[in-house]
Amino acid sequence: MTVSIAEEAWDSADGVQLRDDMRSELAARYNIPDQEVEAPTAETVNVFLVARSPEGVATGCGALRVLDDGTGEVKRMYVTPQARGTGVAIGILRALEDHARQLGVATLVLSTGTKQPDAIRFYEREGYQHTDGYGPYVGQPMARCFTLQLG
Repeated sequence: MTVSIAEEAWDSADGVQLRDDMRSELAARYNIPDQEVEAPTAETVNVFLVARSPEGVATGCGALRVLDDGTGEVKRMYVTPQARGTGVAIGILRALEDHARQLGVATLVLSTGTKQPDAIRFYEREGYQHTDGYGPYVGQPMARCFTLQLG
């Protein structure tokens, strides 16, 4: 699938819809509402990207938040079910990595969950290494954390 990936406002209609769809999917998968302690906001996210099909349909999103220690955190990675397996996620992830480099970030971290084996396999395949929990994910048994050193 050929997509365009561009920065958009955190509160853009498509961005809000994609994040709502992600929360609904995760709530159903885990049978709990969004429990994230430090949910990203327009004020805390440095970059928010939306992927669009050639017809302009929003097919995925992802965000980058620079933490106090200068590490970058990948947030709100989501691809619509019909666009999964088409390269949209790889495109978003690579664009977030490029933005991180431009912001002087040398290390990326992210957290996904134990009930998201597809996401775990994706990050492993894309070169991310398992790491202990960080920040709010320390000691969280359902969290699976990853890191990547940007070259």
